[in-house]
This record gives sequence, C-alpha cells and structure tokens, in this order.
Amino acid sequence: MCLAVPMRVKKINKNIAEVELSGISRNIDISLVKGVNVGDYVIVHAGFAIQKLNKKDAKATLRIFSEMRNGT
Repeated sequence: MCLAVPMRVKKINKNIAEVELSGISRNIDISLVKGVNVGDYVIVHAGFAIQKLNKKDAKATLRIFSEMRNGT
C-alpha cells in the first residue's frame, strides 16, 4: 500500500520545493504540478508533488491521519 501525504510548501527553488508537516521538512520535486506557490498544500508521494490541495481539504485529511494515529 502506498500513502500520499498533504504537506505545506515553505520555499520554492525552480522545480524543488521545501515542504513541511508537523515540523518535518523535505525537499520534493514539484515539476508534475503546475502553479505551486509558497503556502500551498500539495499531496506528496515518493518525493514528488502529485496534486495541489486546497487548505480546507488538506486540514481535513491531516485531521483524519491524526485520528488514525491516536486511535480515535
């Protein structure tokens, strides 16, 4: 099973973005998704952004992940 995670874009340098989730930062390739800006949420899989996600949907998904992790 594969898992893609919503992460917030902190910095962009050409096709590489620094993204963050819960204090963990990663550099990912954003070349597959057009129009990514700092502050956007992207779904990250295997080091690539595969889709932009609006803030409301990103927060809802992250809340579900948190609930799963906490067993609630």
